[in-house]
Amino acid sequence: MRGEPHRLKGAIMKTIKPNTLEEMRAEYDFSHGVRGKYAKAYARGTNLVALEPEVAREFPDSRSVNEALRSLLPIIRNHSHAITR
Repeated sequence: MRGEPHRLKGAIMKTIKPNTLEEMRAEYDFSHGVRGKYAKAYARGTNLVALEPEVAREFPDSRSVNEALRSLLPIIRNHSHAITR
C-alpha cells in the first residue's frame, strides 16, 4: 500500500514523509551552478562503451581508443563493400 512501510523478511524500512521529497537539504549549494552547462552535449547524445579490463589496459583514454578505431575504418569499409557486392 502506498505510504506504508515496506516489509522485507521481518525488517521494517523507513517511510519517506511526503514533504521531505520537496525540501532541499542545507548542504546542497547551487550558488555557483551554471544552468544548461551540459545541455548541448546531452542533446547530441552520447555513445558510451564499456571496455573489457584487458582492452582498457591498452587504451588508457578516449583519445587512444578513437585513434585505434579510426585506423580500422578503411578496413571495415573495404570489408563491408566486399560483402555487399
